[in-house]
Amino acid sequence: MRITDLPTPQVLVERRRLEANLDRMQGAASARGIRLRPHAKTHKSPVVARWQIARGAVGICCAKVGEAEVFAAAGIPDIRLPYPVNPSNADRLLALMDRAAISIVVDHAAVARGWSAAMARADRTLDVLVKVDVGYHRCGIDPAAPGAVAFLRDVAALAGLRLRGVLSHAGQGYTASSVEELERIARTEAAILRDLAAGARAVGVAIEEISVGATPTARFSVNEEGVTELRPGNYAYFDRTQVSLGAARLEDCALTVMATVVSKPAPDRIVLDSGSKTLSSDAARGFGRPSGHGIVFAGLEAPEPDPRLHVARLSEEHAVVLVEGGATNLEPGDRVRVVPNHACVVSNLVDRVQLVDGLQVVDTLDVAARGKIW
Repeated sequence: MRITDLPTPQVLVERRRLEANLDRMQGAASARGIRLRPHAKTHKSPVVARWQIARGAVGICCAKVGEAEVFAAAGIPDIRLPYPVNPSNADRLLALMDRAAISIVVDHAAVARGWSAAMARADRTLDVLVKVDVGYHRCGIDPAAPGAVAFLRDVAALAGLRLRGVLSHAGQGYTASSVEELERIARTEAAILRDLAAGARAVGVAIEEISVGATPTARFSVNEEGVTELRPGNYAYFDRTQVSLGAARLEDCALTVMATVVSKPAPDRIVLDSGSKTLSSDAARGFGRPSGHGIVFAGLEAPEPDPRLHVARLSEEHAVVLVEGGATNLEPGDRVRVVPNHACVVSNLVDRVQLVDGLQVVDTLDVAARGKIW
């Protein structure tokens, strides 16, 4: 089947680009002796997860317990949830522990005690890492607080828990204004974790793992001493944001949205059938503050994007594209491809993606973990 035989909008994944992205990141991690544990929230596909593990990844990360259940059922053997899972999910997690090696993060004393009690009742031991705030100010303990090392010591002493190490996400990298700033963020993240780990070891707490995770900073984090694990996710597909942050080239972007021109109200305005239900409403991020909702290739085989086409506005089913500086030759019925701002959200909006090689469909991948928000 050819992609021209598919209805639109349609999410396409270029197989060769995907495989090259997986190979490149795994190669970088392996060359430094660092474990790669990709975050599966980008593809949400057990098939892609198996490809990552076959290349050398030690396991995957999932955002929610529901995602982990999907991947465990598919036979993925090692799953980490770098998300503050509440002990109210203890029964589900215990069931998961019968199927895969499971680890979670904690950053609050009451939550840690809750997990300790649940594991003690079940006579089980759960691997945990302490989540550390390295500047994103979302989750994690404050590493500069007087009680930071004491928190690690207290978690390590809890029955039913096995402290593996410290973990962070430098999400502030997505708002960096330059490559130099991204490198500083990665360097600071690693230094914070190394210092905290050293403080814990000084009081007798074993810290085996220093785990960091973000695609924009991964190329710098891989060179940081002491880092034992990388957890990037978006690198599998890449997107406009990663291109704008210098983490990828446009030709690395494996995921695109194929759309059809459905209206041309004016020579300098067309409408595509890929609205927010397909492209998502996530804003553009990156150096230079890009705007709009994606990069448009004016044709299915166009080698370069058309810089005049600006996805200015989205409704649920409509993408309004303005033509800057003139008119476009695109007419209703013509098809285009759009590199979205954020590939991870696009994956979660569709039941399946088409794995393609050029214009040829080679397989259909179920987005098996989509919608697993609890």
